Amino acid sequence: MAAFRALATFSKRVLFTNASKTAQPASWQFIRCMSAGQYEHILVDKRGEKKNVGFIQLNRPKALNALCNALMVETNDAIGKFDADDGVGCIVLTGSDRAFAAGADIKEMSGQDFSDVWRKNFLAHWSKLEKCTKPIIAAVNGYALGGGCELAMMCDIIYAGEKAQFGQPEITLGTIPGAGGTQRLCKAVGKSKAMEIILTGNFMSAVDAEKSGLVSKVLPADQLVNEAVKTAEKISSFSKITVGMCKEAVNAAYELSLAEGLHFEKRIFHATFATNDRKEGMNAFVEKRKPNFTDN
Repeated sequence: MAAFRALATFSKRVLFTNASKTAQPASWQFIRCMSAGQYEHILVDKRGEKKNVGFIQLNRPKALNALCNALMVETNDAIGKFDADDGVGCIVLTGSDRAFAAGADIKEMSGQDFSDVWRKNFLAHWSKLEKCTKPIIAAVNGYALGGGCELAMMCDIIYAGEKAQFGQPEITLGTIPGAGGTQRLCKAVGKSKAMEIILTGNFMSAVDAEKSGLVSKVLPADQLVNEAVKTAEKISSFSKITVGMCKEAVNAAYELSLAEGLHFEKRIFHATFATNDRKEGMNAFVEKRKPNFTDN
């Protein structure tokens, strides 16, 4: 019980407040220059040898990247711009070494009542991230708690640093997850594990998250972002239209029965035969050469 009270206090006083401070790595200084004046709470750049990877870093270091409304508006805007950019094939979303995002901004929420959140459909705009047609890789170092865990789960792939910690500690604040935690976590790790995490507020280590299927890979913290960008570069090298079709088909599996999903998949597969990239890919295979995809 004492440990649980300590966890609750830690969540309230540290992870969801602006009390903690962390230095910004020198490697982000160039990105700051690129995005200065455009965004206040995120840093934006293009990565990869061909600059075909959209890169977004959450940047509220004093608040451990607590997800205030302005930060989410900016993140949605940046993702929308990368989604519309024909030169970008994949997006990497990350935070700092200490925190991907330690939760929603509790200071921003604490004074609201039911009529406020109901009338504004509070947090509804967070789900705009899921409308992105291009894959998003979450590169998680440090804390991904509450809204931070939910934000990571909205992405298509999660890579975690060795010391990353995931959790939904809303129970310690007298509320429940409000941006998909009860739904996505259950689909990712199963009912029993999701119930345990949500009802106790306990954290899940990166290793356990990988074992449970929440993340696809655990990496040394100093290699995490580079590996995420490498994966994003590989995805970006393929036909963007086919990548988008793959993403749509996989996401449909969460909404459809097996029979409906198989039918949907078959129709999307058939649709690829209307694209030049499908012809190019198969011709290149037959001719034993590298395909030259043109995204049409």
